[in-house]
Amino acid sequence: MKQQDNDTVQIEYIPLGEAAVLIEFGKVINIETHRKVKACADYLDQHPLPGMIEYVAAFSSLTVFYDPVVVLNVKHTTGIQSAYELVTSLLQDIVANLERSVDIKPKVVEIPVCYGGEFGPDLEYVAGYNKLDIDEVIHIHSNSEYLVYMIGFAPGFPYLGGLDERISTPRRQSPRTLIPERTVGIAGMQTGVYPIATPGGWQLIGRTPVELFRPNEYPPSLLQAGNIVRFKPITLKEYQEYKGECL
Repeated sequence: MKQQDNDTVQIEYIPLGEAAVLIEFGKVINIETHRKVKACADYLDQHPLPGMIEYVAAFSSLTVFYDPVVVLNVKHTTGIQSAYELVTSLLQDIVANLERSVDIKPKVVEIPVCYGGEFGPDLEYVAGYNKLDIDEVIHIHSNSEYLVYMIGFAPGFPYLGGLDERISTPRRQSPRTLIPERTVGIAGMQTGVYPIATPGGWQLIGRTPVELFRPNEYPPSLLQAGNIVRFKPITLKEYQEYKGECL
């Protein structure tokens, strides 16, 4: 099912089984598409649909999960025969009336990073690949602002946009079987932080003492879609002192 957006972009509504609808706001990853996803997510936070279980936001889409039994028990327009039709109809009304012209003031999160050494074994490779010295890579990486497009892959893992192409570096040909938690990496035109220990193929350039995944807190992820991240270089001593404060 398709719907024409005010920006002449066709929005698609795709059933995922019998209990979910995927709203595809576009085919590319950009700020405008992100704003549409974020606006819809914010609205559903404040006005959840009848029977809605949760939603999952991605780069250019948002998936709404619902309980079909609850949905069909709600009074609805004559002629609608399925939970999918009803949920899609409600979502179309929401999307058609979303206000995206209001300025969004994103939360800015500063993340300290100890670059290089045992924390960033690939920092030298990133520098050599881009014909820069190590200090230049650190300066470029820590003097940009990064938009959190989505959380995924692992609990609390942020997909960040805004990496300077001067330090863009391909993934490793052979992924590591285990990357320590809180490690900062680069893969292509993306940078991110591994919140938990996990396999991965990104180029590792440093580590933060800040916990990104906090299972005992709500929300459990330090970062949320729409946040702005700034990385701040710190020394090994500062890293150790920070960790000491957290233990």
